[in-house]
Amino acid sequence: MTEPVRRLLVAYDIAEDRRREQIAHLLESSGDRVQYSVFIVDGRPAAFIRMRRRLESLVDFRSDSVIFCDLGPLASLDTDRFTTIGRARPLTSSGPLIV
Repeated sequence: MTEPVRRLLVAYDIAEDRRREQIAHLLESSGDRVQYSVFIVDGRPAAFIRMRRRLESLVDFRSDSVIFCDLGPLASLDTDRFTTIGRARPLTSSGPLIV
């Protein structure tokens, strides 16, 4: 059985410009940027493992930080999950799916 699509919140704090640009590019191709260093990414668990491995190859473990927050299965999320003060950035309704 195929695992359900899940939604992750991914945030990063990267010390060096070149690495920060590479990580931002990877996450932009996988999900929606909702803040400067915060992304929403939809996908299946196996795809998240591949994305994590790719991020691990870019991160300097002594100075950088990437945080993953599993928000749950996409099918069970509602629009009340996110609240914004100020300008809200749109989320892809069904989310960009990384496979």
